[in-house]
Amino acid sequence: MTQDAEGRAAIRQAVSVALATGLYGVSFGALAVAAGLSVPQAMALSLLMFSGGSQFAFIGVVGAGGLAGAAVATAGLLGVRNGLYGPQVAPLIDAHGWRRPLAAQLTIDESTAVATVHKAPHAARLGFWWTGVGVFVLWNLFTLAGAIVGDRLGDPRRYGLDAAAAAAFLALVWPRITGPGTGLARLVAGGAVVVALALTPVAPAGIPVLLAAGVAIVAGFLAREPEPVA
Repeated sequence: MTQDAEGRAAIRQAVSVALATGLYGVSFGALAVAAGLSVPQAMALSLLMFSGGSQFAFIGVVGAGGLAGAAVATAGLLGVRNGLYGPQVAPLIDAHGWRRPLAAQLTIDESTAVATVHKAPHAARLGFWWTGVGVFVLWNLFTLAGAIVGDRLGDPRRYGLDAAAAAAFLALVWPRITGPGTGLARLVAGGAVVVALALTPVAPAGIPVLLAAGVAIVAGFLAREPEPVA
């Protein structure tokens, strides 16, 4: 495949991913106002936080009556993954100057996935920027649409929109716990599920998610190879 052809393929992929992700913003906008947020507050989350998983986690805790600290901590925990993408994405896009903070804001699941799937540096850069900018614009537009229409829709759960976040998380995690060599990942996922289900009836909203994440931390610590003795 020529450089131009791979670049065009990256752009096509970016546009399709941006459109699918942007449409998903309708669910967030509707659920945000249903959870008690105003339209400006919902827009502020999409403009500034700009991390779908973190945003859904935040309004999920708030809507369930959880503490503000638990909502922020849960959203922050899920948002940490975007920071971990940085070392992987930075060499591909080689952003400098004013593009550097912009690239940091646009480093999300989708832009990272599209950028890293292409081997050619030119295609990787195109995939990253087209996906990042496309998702940002469409996500915010559809968040606004969902927030405005949310009151007219009534309870979004009537349409199954509340299940959209869970489905998206499952789609994101599923490839990492299936296939060969994923035995430890399955054990960690299973342990996290058990902890979350056990604590949900007794702990404040948001706390079970935080403690379930501790399963992965403990597993990572125990699986760490011992340092060689000098």
